[in-house]
Amino acid sequence: MINQHPFFTPGAWLGEGKIRLSMVEEELGFFTRWNISQDAEKNIEGVQEIQVKGLSDIMFNQFVFFDILHDKFKIKLENQALGKVEGTGILTDNLIAWEFRAPEMGFEGFEFYEKQPDNSYLMRAEYATTDQFRTIIQGKVWQQSLPKENS
Repeated sequence: MINQHPFFTPGAWLGEGKIRLSMVEEELGFFTRWNISQDAEKNIEGVQEIQVKGLSDIMFNQFVFFDILHDKFKIKLENQALGKVEGTGILTDNLIAWEFRAPEMGFEGFEFYEKQPDNSYLMRAEYATTDQFRTIIQGKVWQQSLPKENS
């Protein structure tokens, strides 16, 4: 099933969309870049950079997709704000989805990536913390095309 998803192919993915933070009234635009690779144990690694319009800091998330079976996987997320958290995911022909539930950290959330006919993905994510801080993200990601060689 994982082979049906171009998102797991090593390379770069770009994206953009809107992010809504519970502490801010307006929706903010964002850009993202994923760098996907595979390690020696066949785990899929993803480094995600997120730049929110109007904010100077770039956020970094490191993901590892592992224990990948036909229709499910485990996932680790690491970033500066959270530290490390582990979750579970599912795979279907047209969907990659995962969730994190870490009550001991006061953190939970999910992400859905729905494959489109052009092999891009529409995505939606929602994360919440116990202090009522909620983040809702909607956007699209697509594989960065390689530069054309001059002949």
